Amino acid sequence: MKVEIISPSATLFAGEATSVTVPSQMGPFTLLEHHAAIVAILEAGKVSLTDGKGEHREFDIKGGFTENHDNQLTICVEL
Repeated sequence: MKVEIISPSATLFAGEATSVTVPSQMGPFTLLEHHAAIVAILEAGKVSLTDGKGEHREFDIKGGFTENHDNQLTICVEL
């Protein structure tokens, strides 16, 4: 899936990922390819992903929101 993680000051990640885990207000959840459309509010924690090369990455966030639609995931975060 195409993933973009952005903050007000920078793009933290833009590329392909096979899985992404986010810390939502209702608890952490993982998005995989072809996940159902979803919008969620994020709380402080870690966004972790496995990129298209199989490498694991983590980003500490203070909050934000995420939207997934048509295999495109956008995560807007506050650092």
